Amino acid sequence: MALELTGLHHLTAVTANARENLRFYTQVLGLRLVKRTVNQDDTSAYHLFYGDGRASPGSDITFFDWNTPREQRGTHSVVRTAFRVEGEAALDWWKSHLEAHGVATSAIAERAGHMSLDFEDSEGQRLRLVNDTRAGGAHPWEKSPVPAKYQIKGLGPITMSVPDLKRSEPVLTVVMNMRKIRTHAATAEQGEVHVFAMGDGGASAELHVAVEPDLPFARPGAGGVHHIAFRTPDKKQFDQWVARASQAGLRTSGEVERYYFTSLYFREPNGILFEIATDEPGFDVDEPMETLGERLALPPFLEPRRAQIEAGLKPID
Repeated sequence: MALELTGLHHLTAVTANARENLRFYTQVLGLRLVKRTVNQDDTSAYHLFYGDGRASPGSDITFFDWNTPREQRGTHSVVRTAFRVEGEAALDWWKSHLEAHGVATSAIAERAGHMSLDFEDSEGQRLRLVNDTRAGGAHPWEKSPVPAKYQIKGLGPITMSVPDLKRSEPVLTVVMNMRKIRTHAATAEQGEVHVFAMGDGGASAELHVAVEPDLPFARPGAGGVHHIAFRTPDKKQFDQWVARASQAGLRTSGEVERYYFTSLYFREPNGILFEIATDEPGFDVDEPMETLGERLALPPFLEPRRAQIEAGLKPID
């Protein structure tokens, strides 16, 4: 059987205001803070993970808290992160809910094959809610301010912008075994969008690539995206991905042990950072599922430095 990614694992973005970020993603979007930890490569910065009630792989948007200027938008970057909700009635509910919290929203319309609603957080992080037509898969969080039937089910399609599809497509299809399933014509908002699917497909397993050669090169910053992570179920298949990437001539990080999952990083030819991450062992490896995110969690190799790390972090609650 061919080696396949099973969908989106998480997306990591950048905030310069962790306190407001925590408020928006938990109190407005109703996500659960499933892991309160630090950037393992820069322990002065929080790494906050928001997901569903069970911290399921494929439900997480995560943030590095860095003191950095706003992103300068452009191509060679991720330009829209979608979440899945169930039913067009949910989109109507979310439009009213977001506007009641002072968040400007687009019209509800079909975009790249999904009925959707666009909006941004306070730092300009570009977000989207899509109607996930596949039933099931939701793991509501009982303490969410959002009613269970309207809660976010997990990540939906992620859209990245490139100036030249011919550079990225071979890595997506030949190396990463994605399938190109459809193309959408350019609109006033965005260039032509090519849709690539993984595994069983559907909104949780789509990468959208917008071709936008006339945009400037994006400059990273707050409100932007750091990387996209894709799912592989276990270490056995992960090892196959490490070998496959090496055989394809990609420059990679090699295996990186993140404790909650194991990761492989590389840049696709247009410069966007990709990660392949395991579903196992998950965020409850060091905390009870019932109390995820309530205290600062550190992987074992950082635990001896807990006092020093905590002293360098500002309170965010």
